[in-house]
Amino acid sequence: MAKDHGPSIKNDKKYEALRDKGMSKTKAARIANTPDSGKKGGKAPAYESQSKKDLYKKARKIGIKGRSGMNKEELINAMRNS
Repeated sequence: MAKDHGPSIKNDKKYEALRDKGMSKTKAARIANTPDSGKKGGKAPAYESQSKKDLYKKARKIGIKGRSGMNKEELINAMRNS
């Protein structure tokens, strides 16, 4: 049974699974707290098919530091590894 991590974590089971895989507390919490965290998706377009402008907006939304000096490949890498 999943441990209760308090009201700040919406999906305790998912949070624990992500932490067991080695993700940071912040990243695991962000993923576990998304409304569709337990569902499979795959409906978003691949990062490579999106414009640098769109990638920049997404990077800003999730708080990637240093994004203004990044090229498209660096933005993609930063978002995949944040």
